[in-house]
Amino acid sequence: MTDAGGEIGISQLAEASGLPLPTIHRLMRTLVNLGYVRQEASRRYALGPRLIRLGETSSRLLGTWARPHLARLVDAIGETANMAMLDGDEVVYVAQVPSRHSMRMFTEVGRRVLPHGTAVGKALLAQLPESRVAEALGRTGMPAHTEHTITTPAALFRQLRTVRELGYAVDDGEQELGVRCVAVPVPGAPTMTAISISGPAARVTEARNDEVVPVLKASAAELAAALAVAESSA
Repeated sequence: MTDAGGEIGISQLAEASGLPLPTIHRLMRTLVNLGYVRQEASRRYALGPRLIRLGETSSRLLGTWARPHLARLVDAIGETANMAMLDGDEVVYVAQVPSRHSMRMFTEVGRRVLPHGTAVGKALLAQLPESRVAEALGRTGMPAHTEHTITTPAALFRQLRTVRELGYAVDDGEQELGVRCVAVPVPGAPTMTAISISGPAARVTEARNDEVVPVLKASAAELAAALAVAESSA
């Protein structure tokens, strides 16, 4: 259901799961009764409100687990480190370790933003087919946060192609003026995940990319390996 954008028809569920329709009807009735799924007037099924509590708890636990990895990233680069995940059409920040500088960036854990104006968002969108990205943009639009925000699908698709080629994404004053962020995806994460560093543009300059990107990629690989171990032992 999540992969379908949060809403799906019973025939799509049958095709995706390979289960017989009576079984799917029975399972969906149970999930609806428990609040994990709701049935729309169109008879399609959508993600239900009780999942919010599960998601928030899971995000807090994941954030606690990820913080030591982000702390090492802060030690290596000196700027605030973030971890974010794609949740539907939005990016949600699930963990952060702040820089030790007196002037530093702070993003509240749990904050949700649209992905087109953030480095983590672009690192996540670059992992999706362009058709999926276009569908999401059709639902959310591309509001401008600053004069530098990308506001057209064509411009975003060009940048996402560059992200795929280089393996990292940049937000240069697109979410907040004077702030620059660099992000990479966490390869093979169960849910699409990215990590980033962010700080004042005067410190996080383009000239530092050659220093920052390899450290970010090494940290992402470390996170991916730890996630794989955790998943295999679960």
